[in-house]
Amino acid sequence: MKIYLAGPLGFSEAGRHFHRNELVPRLEGRGYRLLDPWVLGDSPALQEALALTDLNQQRSRLREINREIGRGNAEAILAADLVLAVLDGTDVDSGTAAEIGFAYAREKPVLGYRGDFRYACDNLGSRVNLQVEYFIEASGGVLVDSLEALLAALDSSWPVDSKAD
Repeated sequence: MKIYLAGPLGFSEAGRHFHRNELVPRLEGRGYRLLDPWVLGDSPALQEALALTDLNQQRSRLREINREIGRGNAEAILAADLVLAVLDGTDVDSGTAAEIGFAYAREKPVLGYRGDFRYACDNLGSRVNLQVEYFIEASGGVLVDSLEALLAALDSSWPVDSKAD
């Protein structure tokens, strides 16, 4: 099974540590093939653009690279069997929310993982942004609150019927 890993984990040192040393090894250890945007989008061209000292040149080059990264991520979502979305943070990462919506629109099931115990919801009827939670559940997915629950959901009869609502 091919899993696209959506989420903000690559933005922080702690997130990268969890991503590289917990999440990815545990998923790969179960035989899942990961489509990881933190790996797919990292390239020598990106590093070269970030090192440019002329800010106008850097901005221009990064715009080109950003489009390439966005297109590559969309293609990876389309190639995936499901999207695993990390929802940690004070609010769901905007890029992750976009990937969830895109996956839903393309009838890909989404599994949401929120190991963060803080409230990030619109009201007591949801655990995260109500629209994000809706798209996850309407895709046939579930929202889990621990790594063990995430692994159990993946190891069960996943995915459930897509477009349940």
